[in-house]
Amino acid sequence: MPVRHLFAAASTALLGYAGRATPSAAHLLVQPAGVGAYTMTAGRLWALAAMLLGLVGVVVGGLALARAAGRIGIGDARSGAVVALVAGLAGTVIGGLVVAAADGGPGTGYGIVGGYLALVVGPAGAVVGGLALTRVRRTG
Repeated sequence: MPVRHLFAAASTALLGYAGRATPSAAHLLVQPAGVGAYTMTAGRLWALAAMLLGLVGVVVGGLALARAAGRIGIGDARSGAVVALVAGLAGTVIGGLVVAAADGGPGTGYGIVGGYLALVVGPAGAVVGGLALTRVRRTG
């Protein structure tokens, strides 16, 4: 058997296997029709993670801003500002992906409300981190 036929047979076998596996795995990606209000779905989990990243950005950025102003003398203001900036940007990106991937509105389990909240809190964390970073550069 020529090598060309061997590659063709192998690719056909792999495509055939993937073709059979796709319909059986598709039910894992589809949300059930009736999702409860307190059911933790994948979309809600990602939205929660994005909101927490944004909130961490706001809190750490606020602490870094206070350190740069000389009100709190513990810790390094520059590293806190960088952490706040990165956490805020990561929360914004993840929140945007959750909103873009959501197929339904509020209450469907896709996490669209949390995604929109992450799109508010994430940029706030990035802005506070950026302000702290510029203040650290100015004073240091």
